Amino acid sequence: MLILRTLDQLGPKHGYGIAEHIEHVSADVLAVEEGSLYPALQRMLIKGWVKSEWGVSENNRRARYYRLTPAGRRQLAEEISDFRLVMQAITRVIEPANLPQT
Repeated sequence: MLILRTLDQLGPKHGYGIAEHIEHVSADVLAVEEGSLYPALQRMLIKGWVKSEWGVSENNRRARYYRLTPAGRRQLAEEISDFRLVMQAITRVIEPANLPQT
């Protein structure tokens, strides 16, 4: 979900840029390691959620850039919806005082 959201917000990015953005936006709470990032991107390519093409990075190095597809946007919307349901459920468990007594 975080990778898809990053691509949705920023447009095409290379793997390092995706990881860097997630770390920065999360105030260094979330770290996406290479060993997780690139296999996840490969799965997303196979599922058609992202497409990739080779380009040149800001450091003048060859890099693979990933961009979100329409199927990826649909998947992102589904994952955000599922995430919100889970967060609401967790909130009900950890903050039961906010619920009306039955």
